[in-house]
Amino acid sequence: MERMTRWVLAHRWTVALVWVVLTLAGGAMSGSTIDRLTFESRLPDKPAQEANDALAQRFSQTGGKNAPLLLVVTLPEGTTADSPEVRRQWGDLVAQVTPQGGRSVSYAGTGDDSLLSEDKRTTVALVYPPANPSNVPYEQSLPAIKETVEQTRIAGAQVELTGQPVLSGRDSGAQRSPIYETLIGAVGALVVLALVFASGLAIVPLLMAAAAIPTTFLLVRGVTGITDVSFIVQYLVALIGLGIAIDYALLVVTRWREERNKPGADGPEPEARKEAIVRSLASAGRAVALSGATVAISLAALVVLPVPFLRSVGYAGLLIPLVSVAVALTLLPVLLYSWGDKLDRPRRRHRPDSRMWTKVAQLTTRRPALSALLSGAVLLALAAPVLYLSLGQPATTTLAQGGQPARSFDRIVDAGFGEGIARPVEVLVGADGADAMKDKLSGIDGVAGSVAPSDWTRDGRRIVDVWTTEDPSSGSGRDTVTEVTDTARETPGVLAGGGPAQDADFIDAVYGELGLIVLFVGLVTFVVLARTLRSVVLPVKALVLNALSTCAAYGAVVLIWQKGYGSELLFDTPAVGAITIWVPMAVFAFLFGLSMDYEVFILHRIRETHLDLTEEGVRDTVVPSVVTGISRTGRLVTSAALILFLAFTALASLPITDVKVFATALAAGIIIDATIVRGLLTPALVTLLGRSNWWFPRSLGRLLVTSPAGTAGPRPTPTGQDGTAPAHPAARTREQGRV
Repeated sequence: MERMTRWVLAHRWTVALVWVVLTLAGGAMSGSTIDRLTFESRLPDKPAQEANDALAQRFSQTGGKNAPLLLVVTLPEGTTADSPEVRRQWGDLVAQVTPQGGRSVSYAGTGDDSLLSEDKRTTVALVYPPANPSNVPYEQSLPAIKETVEQTRIAGAQVELTGQPVLSGRDSGAQRSPIYETLIGAVGALVVLALVFASGLAIVPLLMAAAAIPTTFLLVRGVTGITDVSFIVQYLVALIGLGIAIDYALLVVTRWREERNKPGADGPEPEARKEAIVRSLASAGRAVALSGATVAISLAALVVLPVPFLRSVGYAGLLIPLVSVAVALTLLPVLLYSWGDKLDRPRRRHRPDSRMWTKVAQLTTRRPALSALLSGAVLLALAAPVLYLSLGQPATTTLAQGGQPARSFDRIVDAGFGEGIARPVEVLVGADGADAMKDKLSGIDGVAGSVAPSDWTRDGRRIVDVWTTEDPSSGSGRDTVTEVTDTARETPGVLAGGGPAQDADFIDAVYGELGLIVLFVGLVTFVVLARTLRSVVLPVKALVLNALSTCAAYGAVVLIWQKGYGSELLFDTPAVGAITIWVPMAVFAFLFGLSMDYEVFILHRIRETHLDLTEEGVRDTVVPSVVTGISRTGRLVTSAALILFLAFTALASLPITDVKVFATALAAGIIIDATIVRGLLTPALVTLLGRSNWWFPRSLGRLLVTSPAGTAGPRPTPTGQDGTAPAHPAARTREQGRV
């Protein structure tokens, strides 16, 4: 790290020029990069995807994964929907609102009782307009359909329009760019940085983010030339990139200021400035590099999934920490060398220890067992709701709260049509066997209705729509969907698709190999941490606490979004009843790595203090190492976590419910991790573990720690009776100071 930093400072104008070019190029091309992002979410080689592709090919992009629009009318007393005049009017309306190339079904056209209530006063029609590949699939057709429906009455009753595309808010409007949310996050971060530095240095981390975000967009553009990249990536790069880039820069700048405030190290001469930067990067830069590696490792979990949508999120996620690390290790030293002292005005002696965190650490180490018990109990209580986590699309009834479309859907459910009518299973079968398949599937328990209109026939294939009594996202609804699809696929050549069937395949694709993915991420993270910290116990502890922290974030999401305790108050959005399938996996990948950042910062500092005290002959280094480590990193971790929290809060302001849920999990996880886990539980456990923290068998050291030549590193030299393996010589140099 020292050699690289000296090279960067020796070629600082070249380094600065490269980053200026990358930043300007990325900024200039960001708009076209966003235009290349896709709204598609495919599942290659899955049966539901095969069915939906066949439906799209034969029926002009109607139906499949896209839910239908629902037209509903409830007639006055004494009038029934099976009367000739009502049937004629209803049939004319449904035909009028069905766009060219679309398809629809109604009682007027089929006479099917599935579309008629028991009292024959309420009837429903399903309309599938042609869809476009965007997050608003019916945006071209809906305005005209709405206008026609609003102007129509049947036997004096107002016709109403509802359905999931309307209830979810995906019926109009294009997605906005992330500029507005990024500015909100940047302003919040600037306030925090101003409180931390109380000088012009507050602007430095923001400048690093200003270089990292456009550069990441530039790299994402390259990825779009290789594979489809989800539209969600633009928000992740802008807002998560903002938080990570600022956090890494904050760590280095804080350490640089500490070095410059040491007696005799604050001289104006170039050599003094250079040495302060070299010492800062030798320690803080190493921690930043390790943190970036742990984030990248956890995001590799998304890259290996057989789901292009999540894989593209993983690619972008990998780029965010890698670019942020590169900026912190190259551009930031140049800026500090050239402008650091000028920006650090008003100049004053900076106290590296936080009084508040020193007291917290002293209290925690004085009663480590009690601290671990209480903080662990709080963490487990926060994680407990994860046991009730339900995966799936939001239940339609949870979307149906307030407004005419909500009341219309309530009327449909109350009339006995079944909640699943909003998201039918679509079965593609030979035209000759469609009626038999319809009768067969209608007899399954939990099926509320089915239709197979004769005009839903193309190339000798016909569609049978089947819907469940309970919502497909509920437990019983999912079981019914599984039985319907399994029964349909028993017949050779029959394909079963639609949104509910694709959801089931999505869950299998994302979580089918979850155990192996978690094992892979955990093992690689353990190796990286063990090699850096020269300990077996500390990496294991970090992995366990990270798992608990992630579960606590899941628990918060279940309470807020699934159960509805606070979603209205915090987001003015009703509970969704189920957590979108991709969210928990993406949360694990991002939060696991981001949480490990703080663990690395703290443990790296504790280890440095332990080594310094050991060299001085102190036998019991545990408590003073923990107190120093927490007091020196507590303020830093709190500030970094607050900046990330503000970035995630800005992300949660986007008008996309899935992104709100995702951002809620990240924000809750970061706050829980930075306070309960790293501020209380980590120091308590390190204190309780004592000398065993530094247990590092020599055989493992020879395996993991190699010299630059690639051979085994130096043989351990015992530093006491704790069996600690030796630190890397550079890490033992006291002039490096502490992270």
